[in-house]
This record gives sequence, C-alpha cells and structure tokens, in this order.
Amino acid sequence: MTTNTSTTAAGITTAIAEAEGARARLDFAKSAPKVFRALIGFDAAARADLDPALVELIQIRASLLNHCAYCLHMHTNDARKAGESEDRLHMVAVWREARHFFTPREQAALALTEALTLVADAGVPDTVYAEAAAHFDEQELAHVIAMICTINTWNRVALSTGKVAGTDERKG
Repeated sequence: MTTNTSTTAAGITTAIAEAEGARARLDFAKSAPKVFRALIGFDAAARADLDPALVELIQIRASLLNHCAYCLHMHTNDARKAGESEDRLHMVAVWREARHFFTPREQAALALTEALTLVADAGVPDTVYAEAAAHFDEQELAHVIAMICTINTWNRVALSTGKVAGTDERKG
C-alpha cells in the first residue's frame, strides 16, 4: 500500500506553509486595520443572540457558494469544535436533498443564505424571505441577514487577498 505524502498530516502542514509562503497579496488586517476592526465588530454584532450552530451553518453555506476554501476550512473546524456532527457538515452542500438533517428554521436560514449570497442571480425571492420571516422574529431575521452579509464580506476579503486554507489569522 502506498501513501500519498501530500495527504498525510505532515504533508498537509508542509503544503500549507509553502502556499502561505508563496502568497504575494497584501495582508488586509495590516494594510487596513480600521476596516478590519470594523469588520470584526460587524461580525460580532451580527452573531449576537443567534444560535452558534446556525451561525456556522450560514458561514459554511456561503463559503461553499463563494468557493472560499480559507473560510470553509475555518468554519467547518469551528463547527466541529462547537459539537457539530460530521454528518450535518457533509450535508450542508446538499441540504435541499438532505432536509431531514436540518430543522425547518435552519433550512429557512440556508435558503436565505443562498439567495442573498447569489443575489445577482435572482434577487431575494419573496417566498424565501417569507419562509425566513416565519421562522425568525424581526430582530433575529435582521441578525441572520447581517450574518450572511458578514460572511460574504469575509469571503471576498479572503479570496481577493489569496488567504490560504489551513491557516487561521485568529490564532496569533
């Protein structure tokens, strides 16, 4: 049996370090510290009073749609640390086909996440908004919308600055 060294823990750690070393784009936090701190504040305010599991589902779904490997890696790890099951994490990408893994409230948030993340495609349909409004009170819905906006902003920052999946600037 042969082992692909790029998939061993040591190989992945080495590959992450090499990718991070080769990154030639700006460090957003250092280049725009006031903007970065404002985004952190926006993120903190958006997630206030929301179920942490719901926050992670929103962040994972938006990161999948935006193809942001950096944020996807970060938020799936955060979800695991918070006790999220591997089964549910694997099903986020195909939640419509695996609705039984998610509550109606989570499904409404995931549908709204898709609509707002892909807003240029079809706007936010009234049916999607109405379903979310049926599951969240006005304050909660405002926070869900803000959380979706926040992760979409973080995805765009990470993608435009070439953040490397497997690194996490929050660690130090």
